[in-house]
Amino acid sequence: MMDNKTFIIAGIIVALLIGVVAVFMASGDPDGLESTALVVQGQKDLTGATPEDAEIEEDLSGKFSYSAPMPDYSLGDAMGQPGGIVAIVIGTILAFIVVLGIAYGLKAAGKTAEQNQ
Repeated sequence: MMDNKTFIIAGIIVALLIGVVAVFMASGDPDGLESTALVVQGQKDLTGATPEDAEIEEDLSGKFSYSAPMPDYSLGDAMGQPGGIVAIVIGTILAFIVVLGIAYGLKAAGKTAEQNQ
């Protein structure tokens, strides 16, 4: 049987491999949400190809907005694909840290509840 540390390390390695390979195998066409927005805005036909210059236009006046720290799995056009790989690795590790923090928090809360009974 594999100990927890080995299992976690193996899981991180598998997640990184899948993350790096899957992004570069993904389609360059917009996904369903982006494609729907383009159809609603009249920039694309429902069954047609996406025009090269299509860009989703958002009216955010007076509304909450944000920009992603690493949009489209990249660190900018200057870094190219290596920047994309770095962004994927950083994102995967950050997601792992968040999940690990939540797990430890739930474990600590369970121990506290158990001691109070």
